[in-house]
Amino acid sequence: MNATRCGAFVALLLLFAAGRSPLLAQDVGLAVGSRPPAARVEDLDGNPVDLRPLLGTKPALVEFWATWCPICKALEPKLIAAHEKFGRDVEFLVIGVGVGETPRSIRRHLEKNPLPGRVLFDAKGAAVRAFQVPTTSFIAVLDSTGVVRYTGTGKDQDIEGAIRGVVGR
Repeated sequence: MNATRCGAFVALLLLFAAGRSPLLAQDVGLAVGSRPPAARVEDLDGNPVDLRPLLGTKPALVEFWATWCPICKALEPKLIAAHEKFGRDVEFLVIGVGVGETPRSIRRHLEKNPLPGRVLFDAKGAAVRAFQVPTTSFIAVLDSTGVVRYTGTGKDQDIEGAIRGVVGR
């Protein structure tokens, strides 16, 4: 095994030993380096929202979320901390999936458990299909040109690190 391969192998072993497998937290859903196709969702009042104008003017974090998702709940502190740190520079979009949800159920949940950023509803699954979402807790971070720079699922995502990669601080 050459030195480069040995170094990469050791790095992977260290990540696995630390419980930080890169395979568990990245490169799922829409391909890194691509742009999501156009998709329309709704705000919680039922008004249509085209995602295209929201993506590509400044960096964005998009989370696909559900009130019933325990992993989404586990991610909330990380989202809140990231929003406090980067909220002025990054568009935060939380998209409620249309499975077992209604705008009313989401609003009720948000009264007791507010989330940072703009909360939208994907009643018809258009955004889920556009982002090739494999599961709730899926997060995509896009740069200011609308290119996907990070995707991941699960409660152990390094959200601040992913955002830092697109805002440069």
